[in-house]
Formats: sequence, structure tokens, C-alpha cells
Amino acid sequence: QVQLVESGGGLVQPGGSLRLSCAASGGIFSNNVIGWYRQAPGKQREWVATIFRGGSTHYADSVKGRFTISRDTAKNTVYLQIDSLKPEDTAVYYCNEPGGNWGQGTQVTVSS
Repeated sequence: QVQLVESGGGLVQPGGSLRLSCAASGGIFSNNVIGWYRQAPGKQREWVATIFRGGSTHYADSVKGRFTISRDTAKNTVYLQIDSLKPEDTAVYYCNEPGGNWGQGTQVTVSS
């Protein structure tokens, strides 16, 4: 299985932006379906976005229009651009493939 490491989180004011990275190794990255997920304090992990093999994308209703998932195959990296951040976006963000192991994630905190 591909190994994934998340990075790019941080503390951002409401309305700000972050670009999360999901660096991959150990697999044929371009053929993998990769999803971004998040887990807010006291809540279960939820799916937020997926990029498919052909480059098409799908988003949870809660993030449509604000989140953009993309892939740079040459860098073996999937990105999640998060714009117009809201306090409710505060969570640990994870990337994963179907059946993959969960890593440490990267913390996104949206606060004034």
C-alpha cells in the first residue's frame, strides 16, 4: 500500500486559507484514489474530498466551493486547498486511500 504523510496545517483566522499536502510513497500514486478526511474534537472522522484516477473530484456538501483537492503526480503529492475557512473547519485532517492505514494527520485550527 502507498504510505501517506499529511502536512500543512496550522492556526488560521476565519476567512483565511491553508494548503494541506499529502505526500505519498511506496505505490503507484497516479493510479490511486485518495481522499481527505477530518475529525473535529469530540466528533467522528468524516470524509471531505476525493480525487479519482482520472483527476475528477468529489466533495462533501459542507466544503463545496471552499475546498479544492488536486494531485501533482510528479511530486507524489495530493493537496487540499482550503479557502474561506470557518471555525467549524477546525479538525485534524487526514488523507488516505481505500483500505489504507490512518496516519497522524495535520491539525487545522480556525480561530480569531
